[in-house]
Amino acid sequence: MKMKAKQPRSGRSRLILTMELAVILPAATLVLLSARHLQTIQRDRAVEAAIQRDFSQVLAISEKQINHKAYALMDDVRNEFPVPGEACSETLDRILGAHPYVAHLMLYDPEHGFVMRSRPDRLKNDPGFRDEAEHLSKMMEGWWKLEYDDFSKKLSKMDEKGTPYHFEGDWMPRGDKHVYASTAIFLRTDKETGKAAIAAITFDGDYLRDQFFPQTLDLVMSRNVAEEQTDKNAVIMVRPKSDSTPIAYCTGWDGGNAEVERNMESVFPGLVLGMKLRGTTLAAMGQRFMHTSVLTLGGLSFLLAGGIYLTYRNVNKEMALARLKSDFVSNVSHELRTPLSLIRLYAETLELGRLTSPEKHQEYYCIIRKESERLTALINNILDFSRIEAGRKEYDFRETDMRELVRNTLESYRYQIEQHGFTLDEKIGDVPLLRVDREAMARSLVNLVNNALKYSQDRKYIGVNLYRENGSVKLEVIDHGIGIPPHEQSKIFEKFYRVGDPLVHNTKGSGLGLSLVQHIAKAHGGDVVVDSAPGAGSKFTISLPVNPAENTGAAASA
Repeated sequence: MKMKAKQPRSGRSRLILTMELAVILPAATLVLLSARHLQTIQRDRAVEAAIQRDFSQVLAISEKQINHKAYALMDDVRNEFPVPGEACSETLDRILGAHPYVAHLMLYDPEHGFVMRSRPDRLKNDPGFRDEAEHLSKMMEGWWKLEYDDFSKKLSKMDEKGTPYHFEGDWMPRGDKHVYASTAIFLRTDKETGKAAIAAITFDGDYLRDQFFPQTLDLVMSRNVAEEQTDKNAVIMVRPKSDSTPIAYCTGWDGGNAEVERNMESVFPGLVLGMKLRGTTLAAMGQRFMHTSVLTLGGLSFLLAGGIYLTYRNVNKEMALARLKSDFVSNVSHELRTPLSLIRLYAETLELGRLTSPEKHQEYYCIIRKESERLTALINNILDFSRIEAGRKEYDFRETDMRELVRNTLESYRYQIEQHGFTLDEKIGDVPLLRVDREAMARSLVNLVNNALKYSQDRKYIGVNLYRENGSVKLEVIDHGIGIPPHEQSKIFEKFYRVGDPLVHNTKGSGLGLSLVQHIAKAHGGDVVVDSAPGAGSKFTISLPVNPAENTGAAASA
């Protein structure tokens, strides 16, 4: 019995559907938000005072969380810091390379003098960074030389009390502008000799502004909201003491001034934490109903912009698919040329009669056969994919002994498995006869085995299991290869998709094998799933229903 798969929904239909949803969903959301907005009541001064107290408490908690994260980063660097007398360019550069959030490292003791290393790449290419390094070097060296004894005693007492760092915040010159940087100063003691030196680690100003503060502020706010410490509409920012303009803020900050502020005196002296409610102020909360129409228009514009963004993203997805198809053509061309070139090379060698031993003749014939089988498999995959895309793929369902089918398929593929140095472990149990397309199921098994051959490095193992479980027959292919990250496991069955691992991209492939396996499995009324972890290998399982009626019905709707 032959069944034909239906043609999938076209990209144009998907695009039209997305555009319709981009208008309907924002409009429906806007109506719901407006109804919710009309249900709110004005808050009196007592409520405003309560919100201010809440904000003050949240700012105190947030500063502790920010400081804790900064301490963790500094501790990682401190543990690698050289002892007095062993600081050198190579050691300090290694630390800088391992911790990109560090801009400068410094060490001073009277015996060995002042040593400072800054990021070499920045010094070479960024004149403003050189200005910062020169400014910091002069300031720290002069200070430490004058106050080494007193300052080292102070640091030692702080360390004994559980406060290992003294932080200095400063606005560093970067050409015609200034950036904020915080320097952690601590006492580095050699436990064997007892010698001590003053050491320092300076956060990179660009890292603080662009990564540390935005990410940390998002983290602390999400945690505070989850623990019901504050309102979900609250937002937080960091600004200099002398300027109201924020240098960093969390997601959702919409400008304006903070309602409640707190000076940061510990890790980031010279900065201020500020908090407010997004979209309003405490003073304006009593007048919210007067601005309903303005807020409604603003919300409509925002939601429509989101709809436009969804449409734009869908168009980009279609363009990305076009690029993947181009890459597919390139990869397939390469894979076609490789076996053809080998077949031609060995055939010409045989034709010229340059071989003298029968063993060599047999070896060359085996290579030609193997490469022709590889070429045939690739062409069959492409033809199947072409038929599926055109909606012309047909399956010939016949009552089949799956045990015999699996054994014969593996036997024909055994030479190639052994040539690659793999161990093949077969566990074929008793299963009932199934109505399947023999050629399609054999190609699914070959595709999964070939996938294991390609993406296994040191642990060369392939396991094939066939067994019955409840109302289905399961065919498993197990490898000990590179594995698949969890966030990519839902995408590997998409056509043309290839995992973003360097080994995958260095291995030529069409990106169609797993897509075809899934299509074949679903056409038989079953499915294929993967269980994998990076570095731990993968297990692909094809499930086929035992009931012939289920098999036929699923095939008709594939």
